[in-house]
Amino acid sequence: MNEWIGVGRAALAAARDYAEAVRLRVTKDTAPNGAIDPARLTLAQHRVHGLAWIAATIAAMEATLDWAVRGEAAGRFGPAEALTLRIGFGEYLAQLASGLPMSANEFVRPASFAADNEARIFAADPAAARLLAEGNTAETRAALAALLADGVRPEDALGDDALDQVRGQMRAFTADAITPHAHQWHLTDALIPDSVIAEMAALGVFGVCIPEEYGGLGLGKLAMAVVSEELSRGWICAGSLGTRSEIAGELIAENGTPEQKTALLPRIADGSCLPTAVFTEPDTGSDLAAVRTRAARAEDGSWRVTGAKTWITHAARADLMTMLVRTDPDAPGYAGLSMLLAPKTRGTCAAPFPDAGIEGSEIEVLGYRGMKEYALGLDGFKVLADGLLGGREGQGFKQLMRTFEGARIQTAARAIGVAWNAFDLALDYALGRKQFGQALTAFPRVADKLALMAAEIVMARELTYAAARAKDARARCDIEAGMAKLLAARVAWTAADNAVQIHGGNGYALEYPISRVLCDARILNIFEGAAEIQAQVIGRGLLAGQAPAVAVVAVAAA
Repeated sequence: MNEWIGVGRAALAAARDYAEAVRLRVTKDTAPNGAIDPARLTLAQHRVHGLAWIAATIAAMEATLDWAVRGEAAGRFGPAEALTLRIGFGEYLAQLASGLPMSANEFVRPASFAADNEARIFAADPAAARLLAEGNTAETRAALAALLADGVRPEDALGDDALDQVRGQMRAFTADAITPHAHQWHLTDALIPDSVIAEMAALGVFGVCIPEEYGGLGLGKLAMAVVSEELSRGWICAGSLGTRSEIAGELIAENGTPEQKTALLPRIADGSCLPTAVFTEPDTGSDLAAVRTRAARAEDGSWRVTGAKTWITHAARADLMTMLVRTDPDAPGYAGLSMLLAPKTRGTCAAPFPDAGIEGSEIEVLGYRGMKEYALGLDGFKVLADGLLGGREGQGFKQLMRTFEGARIQTAARAIGVAWNAFDLALDYALGRKQFGQALTAFPRVADKLALMAAEIVMARELTYAAARAKDARARCDIEAGMAKLLAARVAWTAADNAVQIHGGNGYALEYPISRVLCDARILNIFEGAAEIQAQVIGRGLLAGQAPAVAVVAVAAA
């Protein structure tokens, strides 16, 4: 066994002990009588969210150790992988022991939990102490940066020929059809061309997880994560095109009537039906219990929808809206919500919303272009009687919640792709740009950034894959999915910000693609559940005794 794998495993045990001590302290504050007190939970938000970040950090280390174990068993654990493990573990152990960033200026420290003594014990553990001293050092960063500059990359093979083939196919397509054009599409705020969407459909992008009997590929969430990552490495919007199909496909496959599945799933899978998710409303944000858009039965049995929705991606060009509405105004909160499958006419530039009862106004955005965002006004918009998902009222919230795991895993995968995009641009620029007679990669502060970017991206990637594997195993994985999304979004933003810094003034110029990547990276910490929402979900779950299960077979069996 590689020496650093053994050291990492021992250090993880110490980190878990520290995390458990923190969890018990936060539990004492928020659930003094055994049950979580909502008021106390809110007052302790900094500590609750800090606990979530600690757990996500440890889960990323567990997933990375599993990657190392699998890589070594397959003969794919070389110098780049060993350095990635050392640097990543050294940095994340240091953050746990001294200060972990929850945002640019919010750090959670052992003192936040009155756990300074526990942190000292953890840091003094021989394995943890060795990684703190020898993991993330100037020498290891320089060594990894040199390998990266020579074209070496940490291993990304999944040990599954089909999945590795999917990655190769998507990477080649992205390099040819997305990357060369993405920046111009962004600058002109253009829609992704129909011809590109048709190519993506032919590759199976929109039916990755749709069962084969309905025309999909019948693959799992891990395959979906790989597809999203590789497309987003060219442009986040290419990766995001599949998100709406993923959400709609899962909603219908898991909850639809036989007739709904037969009518819609094949068309979603082949790209002839482009869906959009219509959930968010003005002033409600993540509070879905406050949804007010009303759907009422008409005399002919159809539904008439009235209300306002906002931040609806790809709304004009979509053919189908999965729409969360209130069908029972007398039922409080989530109980009165239902999901409608609402067909619409695909819009054009001249007439983006040609159907009666629906209007839309574009929301201009910094990045995440290519599909366009809209605020929608609905005034008696007609949905046929058979448009109620599963034919059941009052189930909309439950139906939607089951899709959030997959959606957040996919968002984490998009974040990984964006982070790699930032890394690729930063390294290419640093190799080509000379200052004081040397390439930028010769300067330690630049090399440090590149090495840490690569290490963090690998760790967030492996956490995302672990969450996808848990989902494919049909395990409950809301905590795992939240952790992956939480960490990957931070990593993407950090990578983009550092890549701009490496570009210097040119990074602030619109002509350089990194300016687009910075704008695209920023949204990842907000949509599909803002970082604060993710941390709340994770923290509450941990306090309620829900244990994350992302440490998979290789680590558990070692």
